[in-house]
Amino acid sequence: MVSEVIDRSPRFQGILDRLSAKSIDDYYNPYRIFEWPDQLPEGMWWMSPELTTAHDTELADSLSTEQLQTLSRYESINFYSLNVHGIRELLVEVVNRIHTKGFEAPSEFFHHFIGEENEHMWFFAEFCLRYGNGKIYRQPAGGSGAVPSPKVESLLVFARIMIFEELVDHYNSTMAADERLHETIRGINRIHHQDESRHIAFGRELVQLLFEDVRRTATEAELDGISEYLKRYMTHSFESMYHPQVYRDAGIDNPHEVRRTLLASPARHRAEERTFRKTAKFLQKTGIIR
Repeated sequence: MVSEVIDRSPRFQGILDRLSAKSIDDYYNPYRIFEWPDQLPEGMWWMSPELTTAHDTELADSLSTEQLQTLSRYESINFYSLNVHGIRELLVEVVNRIHTKGFEAPSEFFHHFIGEENEHMWFFAEFCLRYGNGKIYRQPAGGSGAVPSPKVESLLVFARIMIFEELVDHYNSTMAADERLHETIRGINRIHHQDESRHIAFGRELVQLLFEDVRRTATEAELDGISEYLKRYMTHSFESMYHPQVYRDAGIDNPHEVRRTLLASPARHRAEERTFRKTAKFLQKTGIIR
């Protein structure tokens, strides 16, 4: 049983204890820590240009700096919208498992995780509503599907959470250090990166334990299925950054065609590899992705 695998791991229990203590020591009140200007300047970068979907493409060459900065504004709103939707989904999954059979050991840390993620969802939504014309972009469906057993289901749930958090953290850590961005933008990315570093450490350890449990009884075909599922999920997650409504709002013609062109570009493949470099290395090293 999953509970036995987790309970037998002194390393995991030690990590849980350290991360729970750090959550307490690093606690902040999100409703007081941020200063929200009435508006942010439009003639500036709202996202590091190297992170925008147009970077290193023919589209970027065809746009002025002003147009690229406008695009970065709407891409930033889409990024924070993606966080709102992603956090909502992961909260549902974690709440469904807290204090249930098989997840007794991490339940105390789940309380910290749930509280922190709820606060993250609030400040990302607040940014969108204040500076994105009251808009939180909708996200396309996809990236999930039927799974064969409760054990595999939990593995895939926490692997998806880990992948989502590592994608987001790649953007957070870059923007937190980017002096071209407004301090409000840098601040929310810096705070989120601080918390996500704990969540990622927890997620990697839990995913590895869950996979070890699944691997004991899984067939080769089932292990191949897990690997392919997670590879598809990484691609789906990254493609969520390419939103046709973003291009439309930025004043770019033929937004659906622009999205198709950008997704097919070599730059997009390079960007996805950079974003998931550490994630893919971890999943391959553990054998989760073959």
